[in-house]
Amino acid sequence: MLSLKRLLDRSTTAQAILVFLLALGITALFRKGEHPAVWVFQSAFYTGIAIAVLAVQRRRAARAAGIDAGGLADLSRKIRHHEVPQDPEEQVVMRRLVAQQLGQTERAGKWLPYWLGAMGLVAVGMLVLGAVTGSLTFPLLFTVGMVALCSWVLWMRRRSLDRLRRMRRALGQETLSR
Repeated sequence: MLSLKRLLDRSTTAQAILVFLLALGITALFRKGEHPAVWVFQSAFYTGIAIAVLAVQRRRAARAAGIDAGGLADLSRKIRHHEVPQDPEEQVVMRRLVAQQLGQTERAGKWLPYWLGAMGLVAVGMLVLGAVTGSLTFPLLFTVGMVALCSWVLWMRRRSLDRLRRMRRALGQETLSR
């Protein structure tokens, strides 16, 4: 399991394969009546979009920190595992990466209430449509899924902010102790 996580951390190809297989399964589940070639085409399209977004995000983060993509994966792993680098140059790079990611996450937080409100409106709209049509099974499942998704997003954001702030404090204390 650890090697799979490390492979997914470092390899965009492995991530693309995983996204493709997930998209293929979801597409096949929701589009049962269509030809399997359509499933493959749609999955490839969704995978292309996801990998393009991922590549842009990684390139932006690597450029801001002043490292390559491989170094970015290593520093991100160290942030997740609360490992403060011993090399002073690596500490400077990590400090830039932490500052960039923390700033980006905090700036994105101002849009979070609007996103949550939109998701709530979609869920309420689905419940109203279900009540009007007389079938509440799918709207209730959709609403539960939407609440679970929003809760997961909030939890992951808080967890990421905690990790980044903890690493910023650790890097600051490391500099003060030298």
